[in-house]
Amino acid sequence: MKKRLSQVAEFAGVSETTARRVLNGATDVSPATRDAVLTAMDVCGFERPRQLQQERAALVGLVVPDLQNPIFPAFAEALAGLLNKRGFIPVLCTRTADGVSEAHYIDMILKQNVGGIIFIGASYADAGPEQGRALRERQIPIVLLNAADENAGVAQVSIDDAASAQQVLAHLSALGHRRIGMILGPVGHVPSAHKLAGYQAFRARQGDSEGDWRKLVAHGLFSMEGGATALPRLLEGGVTAVVCASDALALGAIRAARRQGLRVPEDLSVVGFDDSPYMVATDPPLTTARQPVQAMAAAAIASLVSQMKGHATEGESMMFDTELIVRSSTAPPSRSRSR
Repeated sequence: MKKRLSQVAEFAGVSETTARRVLNGATDVSPATRDAVLTAMDVCGFERPRQLQQERAALVGLVVPDLQNPIFPAFAEALAGLLNKRGFIPVLCTRTADGVSEAHYIDMILKQNVGGIIFIGASYADAGPEQGRALRERQIPIVLLNAADENAGVAQVSIDDAASAQQVLAHLSALGHRRIGMILGPVGHVPSAHKLAGYQAFRARQGDSEGDWRKLVAHGLFSMEGGATALPRLLEGGVTAVVCASDALALGAIRAARRQGLRVPEDLSVVGFDDSPYMVATDPPLTTARQPVQAMAAAAIASLVSQMKGHATEGESMMFDTELIVRSSTAPPSRSRSR
C-alpha cells in the first residue's frame, strides 16, 4: 500500500499525506487536488476505494492511423498532456502491424466510461460502419483533427492547406523557380486535395492552364518510399523545385534526387510539411511548413469538452495557418536547370 500511495502521490504532484486524505474521503481537499489524485489512481492502474469508484474519470480516445508519421505522435503527446490536466484519461488507439485496427480499440473504449474521441489524421468513417453507427447512436463527442475524409456535421480542427500551399509556392517563386512540382498523399485524401486546390489557384494566377501543370503533380503514400517513387516523373517534367505534403515525402524526394546525381538545393529545392522533429538536423536542414500543434490540440480539446457539457458544435470548423520555416533545402534555381 505504501508503494502504491507514493506512486499516486508522485504522479498527482502532491504529498503522500494529501493523497491519503483524498483516498480516505476527506472533504476539505480542493476539487482540483482531488481530481488529480483520482486520475493518478486510474492512470497507475490501481483500483479506487469503493466509495469513489463511481467517480472514475472519463476516457478520451486518441485515434491515429499509425505512429510512423512523426506528426501523429506530436499531436498525441500534446493532446494527452492537456487531457491529463483536465482530469481525463487519454487512450491511444492506433493500427498495429499485427492486425489490431482502430475499430478494435473503439469497440473496447465504448464498453468503458468514454467521454469522447479525437481522430487525428483520420475520421470516424475509418473505424468501420458498425463503430460509426455506435458512435452516432450514443452521441459520443467527436473532434476531427486534420481529417483525412469529408465528414459533414462533425466538429473539425485543421490546417488551411490551400493557403499553406500558396505560401510555400510564393516562397519558391520569389527565389526564381517557375517549374515547381508537388508530391501529395493518396488521391481522395482531403488535406492533399486542399493543397492541390491551392496549387491550382497559384498556377492560374500565373496564367498556366491545367494542361501546363497537371504533369508536375504526383500522388503517393505518406512515406520516404512514396516521395522517392514520385520524384523521377516530376524531374522528367523539368521541375527545379518540389513541394511535398509531408516531411517524410520530402526526405524521400531528396534521397531520389541524390540517386540521380542532383544536389539539394543547388539543383533541386525541396519543401516539406509539418516541421517534424529533427528536420533542423537533416542534410540539408529542411524548409517546411510548421503546424501549430499546441494551439490546434488546445482547440480540439476545447471543442470536445464543450460537447461533453452538452453544447452543440455540429459542423464547427476551426482552421489554422502554418508558419513557413525556411532552412537550407531551398535556394534559387541553377542556370542550367532553369532554362
